[in-house]
Amino acid sequence: MATSTSLPASFSAWQIKGKPAQVHHLSVDALNNLELAKVPIPELPPGYALVRIHAVSLNSRDLYTVSQSPLYPCPLEAGTSPCSDGAGVVVAAGPESKWTPGSRVLLVPSNWLVGNDAADFDITSCLGGKGIQGTLREYALVKDDWLISAPSNLTLEEVATIPCATATALQAILHGPIKTSKGHTVLTQGTGGVSIAAIKIALALGCTVIATSSSPEKLEFLKSLGIKHVINYRTHPEWSKQVLQLTGGKGVDLVVDVGGSSTMLQSLASTRQGGGIALCGILGEGDETGVTPNIMYGAKKVQGILGSSKNMLEQTVQLSKEHDIHPVIAKVVDFRDAKTAFETLMSQKEIGKIVIKVASE
Repeated sequence: MATSTSLPASFSAWQIKGKPAQVHHLSVDALNNLELAKVPIPELPPGYALVRIHAVSLNSRDLYTVSQSPLYPCPLEAGTSPCSDGAGVVVAAGPESKWTPGSRVLLVPSNWLVGNDAADFDITSCLGGKGIQGTLREYALVKDDWLISAPSNLTLEEVATIPCATATALQAILHGPIKTSKGHTVLTQGTGGVSIAAIKIALALGCTVIATSSSPEKLEFLKSLGIKHVINYRTHPEWSKQVLQLTGGKGVDLVVDVGGSSTMLQSLASTRQGGGIALCGILGEGDETGVTPNIMYGAKKVQGILGSSKNMLEQTVQLSKEHDIHPVIAKVVDFRDAKTAFETLMSQKEIGKIVIKVASE
């Protein structure tokens, strides 16, 4: 076994306590399911590396798993660490491992290693899911194929945001219902991690971006990213009318929808004939009517964006290097205060990603 430093006998990991309660995913009571525990350093089998986790990025999925929400099919079990997004440094490599100690790496969050066909994605294989340890721990034992070299232009805190935000946005734009390219118009919603990543990727590709958000402050932030057209969805609840006005009545080529049922009808009304909607989230609550006729009579394509393959992650890393795309991080929270990070995500008030700092670079 090759190591870069002497390893401790045990380390700290946030885990689900025994018999976790099912509560609303936006309730702070969900955090009563978490505890900070001590676990032993694992043995290194052939083809595995031990990674010192430096940063973990939170996603809505983590709220679902910790709260045992029915919105996610793989709730966490007792003794399992949450979170799928993480970046760190290899500190030890087992026999036959291709990694060397000192390598900066990004963890692949599932066993979808090859190709772009979502049929190959197994939701039960994701890190921080049912029976599979997640990244909210000081060390992670990772199979060689589940690691990617981190881009040198990003900090590890930035790298940790790639799997569920930047790669999801890339999949929506380049592998979604419309293969977006220069000259296309893309509509985004809000100032969360996926939406901001979609904006940055679309602008880098030469697309026109229209963005919605809920306050003058957030709209000004969106303009600072280089967006010319922004819409306040609180003052314009039927914001599709503004979208059609901005596109000469045509509609956009692609909507990156993160609201789900609460935004779908407006998203459909904003989409051109033959256009597409990449459904990336279910943040809103609602039961819209009129969805099916809008899809059928507009020949519109709606595609659920679920997971990202290793190939997509590698493509995201390459795009981040080529265009020097940096994620927007709203807040960095210390590992010991991880519950505060979850509370911040629950508030849904921040612009960008919430990151937990586990160790310093």
